[in-house]
Amino acid sequence: MAITGVLRIGEAALRVLDLEESIVHYRDRIGLQEMARDDEGRVYFKCWDEWDHHSLVIREADETGLDYMAYKVSSDAALTNFEKRIRDYGVEVENIDAGVYLKSGRRIQFTIPSGHVMQLYAEKVKVGNNMPAHNPEVIPDEGIIRGMGPTRLDHILIYGPNVPECGKFFTECMDFELAEEIVKDGTDDQLSVFLACSNKPHDIAWVEHPEPGKLHHISFFLNNEIDVYHAGDIIGKNRISNDIGPTRHGITRGATIYFFDPSGNRNEVFSGGYIRYPDNPPLRWDESQLGPAIFYHDGKLNESFLTVVT
Repeated sequence: MAITGVLRIGEAALRVLDLEESIVHYRDRIGLQEMARDDEGRVYFKCWDEWDHHSLVIREADETGLDYMAYKVSSDAALTNFEKRIRDYGVEVENIDAGVYLKSGRRIQFTIPSGHVMQLYAEKVKVGNNMPAHNPEVIPDEGIIRGMGPTRLDHILIYGPNVPECGKFFTECMDFELAEEIVKDGTDDQLSVFLACSNKPHDIAWVEHPEPGKLHHISFFLNNEIDVYHAGDIIGKNRISNDIGPTRHGITRGATIYFFDPSGNRNEVFSGGYIRYPDNPPLRWDESQLGPAIFYHDGKLNESFLTVVT
């Protein structure tokens, strides 16, 4: 599959209650690389195998949650095209000049039907993935991979109203494809949608929720299931608040652990999952099968997973 248009999630910006505790969590426990701090108190991180300058931004605030999510597109021409398509769809778009966001080119910003602020951009300074592009090694120098050692920011799952409208907006305006869905038994009424702009099982997902703009989790990708268990050891050793796992999803088929940063924002480490091609049919789960859909081994959900959002 030629990946064009929207490439991937490129950045998630979180609010945290205690900046220093959060830096320790994301830098030392998860193992992200701290890249910069700005005059407004934001701290910027990247995963070791990402080429762009950063993929996570945190700032201290009075409440937790998601400031915005930003997806990278393939070119400046693609960005211009998406701006027109989104405006033609009837959504208000704000233009943001290059340089307003650290190490980034121009962006467009808009609010999606679930109440979340989203940005698209085409350019961000490339700092490399800790290995040369010419005659590269397969692993970076000792000490680069630390903590849980995620290779990339993988996806985001958000809670809010108007889930079917979100799916329609993303498929019609930004060429995402429906990978999986959860529906009310015996109906086509969507309770959750999982959309992809790549060969991954999903690049973004929603769950129907009455409050707009809520975050369920941001997810970091690990190389294999053994690394997921290693992440579980780090969670246990450092007494990090664990939501559930290690376990496996029915949806996406990935191995997973959910846990919380010190402020209560949910994180996931994720590995595996199937390769999805454009001619694959969307996979459908009935609401009555929600347990194995989310946690395949136990076949049931814990209450915090369904109710705790930021």
